[in-house]
Amino acid sequence: MELRQLRYFVCVVEEGGFTRAAARLHLAQPGLSAQIRQLEKELGQPLLDRSARSVTPTEVGRAVLPYARAALAAAESVRQTVDAYTGLLRGRVTLGLVSGATGHAFDIAALLADFHDAHPSVEVALTEDTTERMQAALLAGELDIALLGTADEVPPPGAAFQTVIDVPLVAAVAPSDPLFDHIDGTSVPLAELRDRPLICLPRGTGVRTALERGCAQAGFRPRVAFEAAAPHVLSHLAARGLGVAVLPAGENDSPLDGRLRTLRIVRPEMRARIALAWQAGGPSSPAARVLLDRLREVLPTPSDECERG
Repeated sequence: MELRQLRYFVCVVEEGGFTRAAARLHLAQPGLSAQIRQLEKELGQPLLDRSARSVTPTEVGRAVLPYARAALAAAESVRQTVDAYTGLLRGRVTLGLVSGATGHAFDIAALLADFHDAHPSVEVALTEDTTERMQAALLAGELDIALLGTADEVPPPGAAFQTVIDVPLVAAVAPSDPLFDHIDGTSVPLAELRDRPLICLPRGTGVRTALERGCAQAGFRPRVAFEAAAPHVLSHLAARGLGVAVLPAGENDSPLDGRLRTLRIVRPEMRARIALAWQAGGPSSPAARVLLDRLREVLPTPSDECERG
């Protein structure tokens, strides 16, 4: 049994198939398959179920997986301990990002580019997903750090948060929408959106969770007619008269401003939050800890946003 075989096995499980795993590992797929079969032959049990379109671990594979990850982590710790004596930081950091998280508040690409310039031997794997799935991956150790949307002010057990954006939800309406002239002022009671076609982020996002909780508190279920993963798309759909877009305040700052009226949703007020999240005990690898410290240092906080506003 070799460490590389364990790494290949873990990668196939994480990618759900040999093709994506081979691409990630920069290997030919036949060679990868041969190494996994050699590992299974040595152990005397199949580790992967290849019968479906997506490759999944067998019962034995699921039992072996945490030990394979632990062995790889131990080997990486040995390497990192040696590197610490030479001042070299290297390794792999997995970072999750909810769609639309960067918005106008920060440029994650620039932050990662600066980190790469400072630590060129660290590989950063960036993935986009919903808050629900990223939160589960974070707690399972599949992600080191995540920027996720949340409807909650406090993190779930086992996780830690640093809130970087905290703004109210607003309704963006086109001139053709009845709300455009019906509402006098800058706010709209949530009850006015009952039975209206709404445009919102998909389920599993913090904004959608906040909307559904607020509607439940107001005594109705939201009628979501259109979903989009990026807030600016919601604004475009609303500008075409397809419904009322529910989105974080400030996300429709664009040339569409003149074509949309923004109303703060009240009674109840709902908040859109973006939080930097990590496991409560901190990331396991030195590289992930250094990146987390850097992100915590440079990302804005709600108080910063207030000062700029």
